Amino acid sequence: CPKSCATLQGEPCMTDPCFLDPCLPQPKVVIVGAGMAGLSAAHRLASCGLRNFEILEATDRPGGRIHSCWLGNVVGELGAQWISGGSEANPTFTLACMEGLLKEPLCRRKVTKDDIICLISDGRAIDSFSASVGINIFRNVKRQAFTLFSTDTQKSHGSLQKFIETRISEELKLVPEEKRSDVTKVVSGMVNTLRTRWGTDLTNMSSDAYGSFIEIPGKAIRVPLGFVGVLGTLLRAIPKENISYCKEVDFIKWDTGSPRVLVRCCEGEPISADFCIVTCSLGVLKERHCTMFQPPLPEEKVDAIKALGYGHLNKLIMEYSRPFWACGEGALLLSWDSNELAERCCWSRGISVIEEAPGSANMLMATIGGPEACAMEECSDEEVAVLITQTLRTFTGDFSLPFPVNILRSKWCSDRHFRGANSYMGLHAKVSHQCELGRPLPGACNPGAPVLLFAGEATSPGHFSTVQGARLSGVREAERILQLVRKYRGPPKEESSAA
Repeated sequence: CPKSCATLQGEPCMTDPCFLDPCLPQPKVVIVGAGMAGLSAAHRLASCGLRNFEILEATDRPGGRIHSCWLGNVVGELGAQWISGGSEANPTFTLACMEGLLKEPLCRRKVTKDDIICLISDGRAIDSFSASVGINIFRNVKRQAFTLFSTDTQKSHGSLQKFIETRISEELKLVPEEKRSDVTKVVSGMVNTLRTRWGTDLTNMSSDAYGSFIEIPGKAIRVPLGFVGVLGTLLRAIPKENISYCKEVDFIKWDTGSPRVLVRCCEGEPISADFCIVTCSLGVLKERHCTMFQPPLPEEKVDAIKALGYGHLNKLIMEYSRPFWACGEGALLLSWDSNELAERCCWSRGISVIEEAPGSANMLMATIGGPEACAMEECSDEEVAVLITQTLRTFTGDFSLPFPVNILRSKWCSDRHFRGANSYMGLHAKVSHQCELGRPLPGACNPGAPVLLFAGEATSPGHFSTVQGARLSGVREAERILQLVRKYRGPPKEESSAA
């Protein structure tokens, strides 16, 4: 048994009360995925003295949907971009602070109505009065939708689209007739920003569960040297030999026999373990849950996977030889009208806002959401550059605008290791579905210790679709294992033989 609680000089030392007794035998833990959830789970295990774990990462890099790339001399974020809620209440914010990544004011400037230039497809900018009225209507209706979860729980309000359309229709009746057409277009454009935020049509989202999302206090914070930097603290605490890259898991056999769980990769020998933490995305679970697990996942777990939605988003960053815009002039809201959005004949309809890329004087960025994000992936870089330029020229009315000299874009939809970007509350989803997705197997009714554990942002009620949600879920499942190790005084045993 290794020495503990004393230094070599015989002086007492400080010990973490959560640290495992070093005399206990350690269970083997396999963690599927080296995104924020998987790394957070591994970091917590290692910090508490449990180092008998292996992370199996399907790609050649850590981070998952955190993916920072350089374009010119600027970091481009193809995944998570902002720390939403820059305060000590956000575990991602504290990680960034520990790494010394936030030494200067890096808050995302609060966007006011004056910062948004509303353009329509005939090349005209909507007047400031109509733009202000339209933005106010949208924000008020959005606020009403957000409060449904906590204030109007006895009634079903259908899809988020239905609720928003009904309320907006009532508000537009109060707008002077001569301004109504332009205000309607502004509102339509703003609704499209919400669609882009979640990566799906609002008809697929529940209005009743929309407000279950928890907004952490604090401004949105940018990490100037790349969001991937927040992983530094986690990666340094995890032995390099405990992470295997390019190891795609294709099959997990789980039960309470011996071995308790067997994890098979596309290449190499199967790995036996006492616990397996599955952190792959909800998109992957939707596509592969039928073939990935043996025995199959129970009906309740499958129902949760089906009920929760998974959105499609892609980032597009455009570099120009010189800017054709004034620095800090504001974001361009593409105010597609309802007929244009209904057609959805081109992936450019999935763009709601084009704005300056943070930290750059000659780059613009856009987010494409919904099915259009998938359609964009099928185009070549040249086709993307042509269409985004056509879109800018159409909405600004300036057909002399140049083509970008370079573009950087993500392809989350077609990537078999992600199949999308983030989870959302589906039309029939409830918070209980998120809880069920994160519940270990076998369930509480089984007398033995659980074998299969689930983490990831989609399993984090209130914090779904966020990096902090992924981190919290990873720590949660690591703590579950640590509690079981303390209970069984080592690897799990049959309940009757537990000490």
